[in-house]
Amino acid sequence: MKKEKYPPVKTVYYTDERNDEFADDNITPRVIDENYCYVDTRLRWKFGRFVAYRLVAMPIAYLYCKLFLHSSFRNRHLLKQVRGKGCFVYGNHTQQIGDPFIPNILLFPRSVYVIVHPNNVSMPVLGKFTPYLGALPLPSNLKAMRNFREAIRTRAVEGNVMVIYPEAHIWPYYTGIRDFPATSMKYPVELDAPCFAMTTTYRRRRFGRKPRCVTYLDGPFYPDPQLPPKSRAQALRDEIYGAMVARSRESDCEYIRYTKKEDV
Repeated sequence: MKKEKYPPVKTVYYTDERNDEFADDNITPRVIDENYCYVDTRLRWKFGRFVAYRLVAMPIAYLYCKLFLHSSFRNRHLLKQVRGKGCFVYGNHTQQIGDPFIPNILLFPRSVYVIVHPNNVSMPVLGKFTPYLGALPLPSNLKAMRNFREAIRTRAVEGNVMVIYPEAHIWPYYTGIRDFPATSMKYPVELDAPCFAMTTTYRRRRFGRKPRCVTYLDGPFYPDPQLPPKSRAQALRDEIYGAMVARSRESDCEYIRYTKKEDV
């Protein structure tokens, strides 16, 4: 057997690509019920959002992406096609710290809100600040779902960008695109909003073992008004998934290898 010139640093074994989680955070999520405030209209909250997001988080995001991920971005100009309109961006979930930062740099200067797991607002200290950074946690019960969906509608109508990681679970440095359902496509279908695919790929660096990130934007994609809502969401999912799969082939190295247990 020919020896690989750049073998992965480790191999991770999985059983279910839709449900296995490899983010080592050990956080107990809080309950996001009907009392959770998704949209705060107070002036002090808006000021806090500006300071935390524009003056603090954006510089940190830029430095982290450049210094730690060695990031570069492609096709940012495509966002100009939906200037002033709320839109949805779907990305592959491969960075525990980087995934909250990457879309903010790629989509700058648009204001970004990210649909997240409740873990992101449950951390002892940082969890109190993530809502100012645009985190919209998934509701824990049906009573909270109405507020959650209304928040998405509000932020989209304001002309913001809604970022969703439909794979749901983090697989660090995974170079493929995992299967995901059409569930999260119901939001742009309901709002008849444009969508984009955001695909982070991994390229070998000239120096250093850890690869660099190259993130692509593709689109816009639109819901097909000639289809019924459920079929419209599935067709949109298939189009975005196909674009992400095609872009994922730009990766030329495997830093962490993921192998299905039944294939071992």
